[in-house]
Amino acid sequence: MAWKVIDKVEQLRHIKEESKVQPVLIFKHSTSCSISGMAWNRLQRNWKEDDFSKVSPYVLDLLSYREISNAIAEEFAVEHESPQVILVKDGMAYYDTSHMGINYQEIIGQLG
Repeated sequence: MAWKVIDKVEQLRHIKEESKVQPVLIFKHSTSCSISGMAWNRLQRNWKEDDFSKVSPYVLDLLSYREISNAIAEEFAVEHESPQVILVKDGMAYYDTSHMGINYQEIIGQLG
């Protein structure tokens, strides 16, 4: 999958702007958490090439970039969780879920 990696807090400004053109998906991933690994693997297995035309996906390794994870929570007014999926449109989060609530079909359905 060609997901973009979030590794600089400055990218959040770009993500907000990009979301005005196309919804953005942020997957906050804890590389040491088995639940996060399972959720990430399920998304990867189900992701289809044409999904890239519906949403611009980003992934954050929150263990390496905890300050960015905190900035995401603040910038998009969502409570920090891990793993977590956040959908952003028009610069604002309109959907977020975490842990076993992360479901490919539901995420794609939110893009509607």
